[in-house]
Amino acid sequence: MLEVTGLEAAYGRARVLFGVDLKVEAGQLMCVMGRNGVGKTTLLNTIMGVLTPTAGTVVFDGEDVTKVPTYERVRRGMGYVPQGHETFPQLTVAENLQVTLDASRHKDRSAIDEALEVFPRLKEMLTRRAGFLSGGQQQQLAIARALVTRPRMLILDEPTEGIQPSIVVEIEEAIERLHKEQGLAVLLVEQYLELALRLADGFVIIEGGAVQHSGTAEDLRDDQVKRLLAV
Repeated sequence: MLEVTGLEAAYGRARVLFGVDLKVEAGQLMCVMGRNGVGKTTLLNTIMGVLTPTAGTVVFDGEDVTKVPTYERVRRGMGYVPQGHETFPQLTVAENLQVTLDASRHKDRSAIDEALEVFPRLKEMLTRRAGFLSGGQQQQLAIARALVTRPRMLILDEPTEGIQPSIVVEIEEAIERLHKEQGLAVLLVEQYLELALRLADGFVIIEGGAVQHSGTAEDLRDDQVKRLLAV
């Protein structure tokens, strides 16, 4: 589904990624882990075309999309939820979902209903402006917006960061359902080891902008892995 090869990226003269290789199979949930500042968000932004790589390739569903613009990657099936509960704060929940649908390739109204089934809490807030939602509710809306595009792969950057525990549980359960029941491929950046253990099929650990370790979810219990994740 997704194959990243030799990916390098920089902000000006500051190199951040150094030859990252990553593969996500169809229907797989792959977790990217690592300490703060090691390049995880930069990796996702480069995969999505938000940041132009200085070297390497991004192949999605057998097609090289390295030079394809971000909006076109979304239309081809990559659903991205950046870090930080991104919504249109001045628009209502319903309007946030509608503008996403209007920009999608399929424009099928039932996609909004499907997204709301994943996060039923949002059904009670359709007329509320997104800027007045709690952080957890905004994150649910951000994920729902990505689902409206009917992605074949969902890319999530720390979706549980800074969110109240009750909604963390709801988001975790939603990701698990999307992955296990609907077979959606997921690339998840997550810091919490226990959550990764519950959700992931496989993982990579980034250190210093490069992959230092990878394996299955069972391998996450390894002492070497825990040392790489220790603060």
